[in-house]
Amino acid sequence: MNKTLLISAVLATLALAACDQPTVVNVPATPVAVPGPAGPQGETGSQGATGYQGETGSQGATGYQGNEGVQGETGKTGDGTTVIVVPPEAAAPTN
Repeated sequence: MNKTLLISAVLATLALAACDQPTVVNVPATPVAVPGPAGPQGETGSQGATGYQGETGSQGATGYQGNEGVQGETGKTGDGTTVIVVPPEAAAPTN
């Protein structure tokens, strides 16, 4: 009985495997479009509309106070000579 069951199982497996054949389907190749010669040029398009004026930006923040500069050295004492600088005379208006 064991041999009969074994042989039946092997024959059933082979019979089912023989029935399961994939079907091959040949798909036709997609035709490739070949471009023809260029046509005549079209007319020039119309001028586009003018854009809107943008909004004015907001005012920037106030800057920081600068640091105080370094104090200069005291100047040397003069030799007693005084120099007077006279501004130039104003030119007379021309008529």
